[in-house]
Amino acid sequence: MKKFFAQTYLWLLLALLYAPIIIIAVFSFTEAKVLGNWTGFSTKLYTSLFSGGVRHSLLDAIENTFTIALIAAAVSTILGSIAAIGIHNMRGRKRQAITFLNNIPMLNPDIITGISLFLLFVSLGVTQGYMTVVLAHIAFCTPYVVLSVMPRLQQMNPNIYEAALDLGATPFQTLRKVIIPEIRPGMISGFILAFTLSIDDFAVTIFTIGNQGLETLSTFIYADARKGGLTPELRPLSTIIFVTVLLLLIIINVRARRAARKQENI
Repeated sequence: MKKFFAQTYLWLLLALLYAPIIIIAVFSFTEAKVLGNWTGFSTKLYTSLFSGGVRHSLLDAIENTFTIALIAAAVSTILGSIAAIGIHNMRGRKRQAITFLNNIPMLNPDIITGISLFLLFVSLGVTQGYMTVVLAHIAFCTPYVVLSVMPRLQQMNPNIYEAALDLGATPFQTLRKVIIPEIRPGMISGFILAFTLSIDDFAVTIFTIGNQGLETLSTFIYADARKGGLTPELRPLSTIIFVTVLLLLIIINVRARRAARKQENI
């Protein structure tokens, strides 16, 4: 009975999580403007997504979202990896204090982070726009990269670094050829996490985006919802994004399993 209830609870939880996504995917193949009204199978919304009147504004928002996410994820991965290495080499209370400070932005509500960055940019007289959103997302995502890289550093043999130095490698060569290969899985995980958080973020973006007409996907959906309803083309867009992320996760997991099997065979 315990096993039955445990499996029932698990499947119920999965159903609650994925049912809304499945509903959106199903109703993306109909022309109905109202979600829940099935008027027959059609791919018109997918065609309209890339050729209709909503095309330019929506695709501009998508382009801004992904370019900001790529830049923020790349920079935060570099900064977070360097910070994780520095924190890992600290000892005692100093390490505990820096780790505690790194965890605060992750525990802090997004809206507080957004307001704080907004006030910072205003006090410095910085014109808000594309650059402020990128900087805000880098500051928002970097602590998560640190959290992803730290476990890989803790699993690494501490004698490898000193052995490389004893064999004549410079500190930079040791970093590039010894430490980075060891922490690369954590860096990849941190990059994917930062990229996902940047795409998903709304609270930080809305406070740092300014009034120059820049829109990301989250702010576009928010503005669209305030008009009295969501654009039907958002349903096929959500489906495409979900399927893309799902395929990426499957590929990453398959590659990770193959790498683990190769190590076991060795």
